[in-house]
Amino acid sequence: MALADYVWAAGVATELVNTSAEVWRGEDHLPDLAALVAFTDLHGGRSGNDDVPGALSALARRGRTADLHAVHALRGTVRDLIDRPDRDHLVAGAATLTSPAGGATLIPDPAHGNRTRWAVPLRDGATVADALSLICGIGILGAVHTLGEQRFRACGAPTCKGVFIDTTRPGRRRYCMPGLCGNRINVAHHRARRAAPRGSRDDAE
Repeated sequence: MALADYVWAAGVATELVNTSAEVWRGEDHLPDLAALVAFTDLHGGRSGNDDVPGALSALARRGRTADLHAVHALRGTVRDLIDRPDRDHLVAGAATLTSPAGGATLIPDPAHGNRTRWAVPLRDGATVADALSLICGIGILGAVHTLGEQRFRACGAPTCKGVFIDTTRPGRRRYCMPGLCGNRINVAHHRARRAAPRGSRDDAE
């Protein structure tokens, strides 16, 4: 995968962590191999992933129960890193996550004709857990180096236990799943305003 793809990679790390039962009130969203394949189909389709020998979803389709358990363990490791956004902790942890890499190499850059870019391939015989580990490691390292450790955050929704890496340009993201958690907050505020006595609403305005 190309090192410049850290934004996509950080997004995969966020999505992986937020499949856990901790986030979904006891319901694991990555319970079996079929769910793992669906996850990789959804999040591994970016062109940058083509730089990893063997597409992510293809690796998932060859996966076994042991690979699923390895992905679950990886999910916990990544969660621990985002939960404790100390720069040294993040860098050391992410460096360990990139251990499945088979070294760095220069590859053609399809966006810039005759230019090249740095990329890290997977070592031979890598599993889907290895691929996801490498992706998460690159995402975390890129985010720390480019944006800083303050971009690793807990969800701002009071009832949510999700976490995320904010790679947006302004850096003001508040929710792990903006379309879900953000909408829940907006709906709750709307209902509270509707339920408030008329005089209270006038005072608030």
